[in-house]
Amino acid sequence: VIMGTKLKAAVVGLFFSFLFFPLVYSASNDGFVRIGLKKMKFDQNNRLAARLESKEGEALRASIRKYHPRGKLGDAQDTDIVALKNYMDAQYFGEIGVGTPPQKFTVIFDTGSSNLWVPSSKCYFSVPCFFHSKYKSSQSSTYKKIGKSAEIHYGTGAIAGFFSKDNVKVGDLVVKNQEFIEATREPSVTFLVAKFDGILGLGFREISVGNSTPVWYNMVKQGLVKEPVFSFWLNRKTEEEEGGELVFGGVDPNHYKGKHTYVPVTQKGYWQFNMGDVVIDGKPSGYCSSGCAAIADSGTSLLAGPTPVITMINHAIGASGVVSQECKAVVDQYGQTIMDMLMSEASPKKICSQIGVCTFDGTRGVSKGIESVVDQKNSRSSGLHDDAMCSVCEMTVVWMQSQLRQNQTQDRILNYVNELCERLPSPMGESAVECGKISSMPKVSFTIGGKVFDLSAKEYILKVGEGAAAQCISGFTALDVPPPRGPLWILGDVFMGRYHTVFDYGNLRIGFAEAA
Repeated sequence: VIMGTKLKAAVVGLFFSFLFFPLVYSASNDGFVRIGLKKMKFDQNNRLAARLESKEGEALRASIRKYHPRGKLGDAQDTDIVALKNYMDAQYFGEIGVGTPPQKFTVIFDTGSSNLWVPSSKCYFSVPCFFHSKYKSSQSSTYKKIGKSAEIHYGTGAIAGFFSKDNVKVGDLVVKNQEFIEATREPSVTFLVAKFDGILGLGFREISVGNSTPVWYNMVKQGLVKEPVFSFWLNRKTEEEEGGELVFGGVDPNHYKGKHTYVPVTQKGYWQFNMGDVVIDGKPSGYCSSGCAAIADSGTSLLAGPTPVITMINHAIGASGVVSQECKAVVDQYGQTIMDMLMSEASPKKICSQIGVCTFDGTRGVSKGIESVVDQKNSRSSGLHDDAMCSVCEMTVVWMQSQLRQNQTQDRILNYVNELCERLPSPMGESAVECGKISSMPKVSFTIGGKVFDLSAKEYILKVGEGAAAQCISGFTALDVPPPRGPLWILGDVFMGRYHTVFDYGNLRIGFAEAA
């Protein structure tokens, strides 16, 4: 729930305005439970909220980069993707009911987190609660008190509250005695401008705050679904009102073409799997040639990945980010040395430590600033500078490796790396492109299960606004997750819209096929 999860985080500063329509759902005669999803359109007005929170989000991301996870109970050495998530970039929503009789809430069905939470009627002091539906336990005949406190940190804010238990209606199903969080504190601007009320997590129990049993687990346990499988079809045809469909209990053959390519879940928590190389305009980037982790995440719109590759993509599609002076300084000072070392077949992972920019921790270069947490207060600016220099050095190694594989000349490689410095994603994560050039932009492809999954520019460029005021934003955003969890990609709605996605809980695998 980068991101994190569901990973979700942090992931992006794109905001949307939301247009709601009556939601349709039913248990059809094929044994499936269908939840109608509505897609919300982009709107420029709410992007201001992202900027208001950018400092808070950046501070949290910095803490994550220094290996301090937040927001879940679990292995303290594991990065928490939930803390990276920015739900304001989610576009697909559905409706559920909590209690008897059901109290309606609009939620994000999020495969990158595992808790259900909705605002509580006991939320008195957070302004966002006054703009959303609130759960009133006194009006439900099936409510059971738990009272244990809970807190979840996200990339752009946090929610806090307490656990309760009640029936939850999803489509025509009623999940009995479901634990969920009544949110009594939503301090973030994100939740103020959001048009969704809460989150329904579809991830694994391993990342559930408070070890609470997820809604999906209880659906299976209570025998409410035909098969332990659910699947997403997201309608990317913007002119159509129907946003898509979430099917519990199986796969609708009308939602896809051909056959699914299945890959095993490699780590329970998020729906995580191994991914091969990223191909830009037919050329391998080389960054994931030995494999990268990836997460299929319905709770974020964009595609998030390691900064080196996102920068290469930005360069290929002409996206403009922020010129990084640190980047150009590293290239100017160390570029030739790095290239000479690569050509002499030095270990790429050790190069930045060998030239003194990073410290090698046995598996990778780490910033010298991370070594001594005690001295952080006295040398914060120095630590941040070391952080930037180390990151840029490692990116330079990746970029040069990619070009050397393509037999480019040394001059061409140095020029290319300098160009990439100008394509580094901005701190807000947004990278703008010219709308008029979409038709000439290259394909970007992902290798999953030995099969190449293409995305065209029309699929990875997001349009904000209409007419002369329209802006076009790259659907790729940078997210750097350190080992052991990373490097990691979050494949959000941009990818899941093109490729119908099956979450096979029974066989612990994920499947992708071309969406119908």
